[in-house]
Amino acid sequence: MFTGIVEEVGEITGLRQSATSTVLGVRAKTVLGGTKLGDSIAVNGVCLTVVRLTGDGFEGDVMPETMRRTNLGALQPKSRVNLERAMAADGRFGGHIVAGHVDGTGTITDLSPEGNAVWVTVAAAPELLRYIVEKGSITIDGISLTVAYVDNTCFRVSIIPHTGQETTLLTRRPGYVVNLECDIVGKYIEKLMQPAAADKPSSGGVSMDFLAQNGFL
Repeated sequence: MFTGIVEEVGEITGLRQSATSTVLGVRAKTVLGGTKLGDSIAVNGVCLTVVRLTGDGFEGDVMPETMRRTNLGALQPKSRVNLERAMAADGRFGGHIVAGHVDGTGTITDLSPEGNAVWVTVAAAPELLRYIVEKGSITIDGISLTVAYVDNTCFRVSIIPHTGQETTLLTRRPGYVVNLECDIVGKYIEKLMQPAAADKPSSGGVSMDFLAQNGFL
């Protein structure tokens, strides 16, 4: 479990790909503190298990499903990535609940300065936008951010100077693909609001028995 508060910007040292998996190498410093084999580190918001410590970084295995869902496959040596260790039980919860399980990707379409902040607009698919709400939380490349605007094609966030300095987001340009993880709370609520298949009326309508079984009578 993570919070979306980036601890460090690391650098990709290499991607070793085989027919079945990919090993991602990352140069880092801060996130190595206290880290041991088997620990979790979020790389651009993707939860990876540390399988090797290299002295000046670490390596993590990446499964094919992760490569399909995220932007990790587009990374190259020297690419800069946002890093966060898994949340400690005695730590502050500075962001929001981030699982490190990316839902899909979006595309940056615009960066516009306003005062001391920068507006970042991200286009995303409808199946992701349905879980993104104004003033709710969204994770972009591992960064916990507040949604300031959303419609049926895109959403916008406002980046303060500190976030811009401590992460990679403002180094990106329109057309760059970013990892998105929607707030998990909304997904759980949607799932729980859907009656199990066995409880649905066979006729396709709502019967008195169905209402009684689901606590409406």
